[in-house]
Amino acid sequence: MKIISYNVNGIRAAIKKGFLDWLQVCNPDIICLQETKAHKDQLDLLAFESLGYKHHYWFSAQKKGYSSVAILCKKKPNHVAYGTGIEKMDFEGRNLRVDYDTFSVMSLYLPSGTNEARLDFKLDYMDQFLAYVTSLRKEVSNLIICGDYNICHQEIDIHNPKQNKNTSGFLPVERAWLDKFIHTGFVDSFRHLNKDPNHYSWWSYRANSRNNNKGWRIDYHMVTENMVDRIKRAYILPEAKHSDHCPIVLELSK
Repeated sequence: MKIISYNVNGIRAAIKKGFLDWLQVCNPDIICLQETKAHKDQLDLLAFESLGYKHHYWFSAQKKGYSSVAILCKKKPNHVAYGTGIEKMDFEGRNLRVDYDTFSVMSLYLPSGTNEARLDFKLDYMDQFLAYVTSLRKEVSNLIICGDYNICHQEIDIHNPKQNKNTSGFLPVERAWLDKFIHTGFVDSFRHLNKDPNHYSWWSYRANSRNNNKGWRIDYHMVTENMVDRIKRAYILPEAKHSDHCPIVLELSK
């Protein structure tokens, strides 16, 4: 069972850069997309279906061309949950979940804190999201939350921790929240298997950051602790260049 998460920074732009050809080669069972910046009526859905993703689900922001998440599946899920049911969270289209017999997968796009107002929104969203997930897990125990968390957890996850200590995405309050989130019973699947530095999933477009591998690891497959024995592989695909992010991959036993 191969599950990919990818912030595509605009699905239409990514398609122009060869995303569909790449998807055909990678051939995941499920792919969670973030920042699709599109509504279904703006896309050629047959292009995804022709690759085997006949079951595709889109949760878009009210504002066109902004935020939004999607999940493409080869096998039809038992249930699809659009959003969290919390209106002040859902208007930007940041959460989508599919449920199967033995696991559930969520595509998550946490806000970024680009300015003071957005940081306040992000911190509030994070607190509400944690409460939502805590409640959700009473019903959905085998949960994988894939996506762009917009937070580097530890110094190993960012190329220059000292320089970025006051930058949103690596603020102490954000990192402490991710600590708390994990301690509620999640495993960072990549770090569970990979302890080495210099593995990143996002690079600034500035200063040739990607070619110099000056990046941040802000994309995660968080897996509930009761599923840890099913983790077979977890890795990052920096050679995929359809976005300022790259895909991350989780392989599970069925």
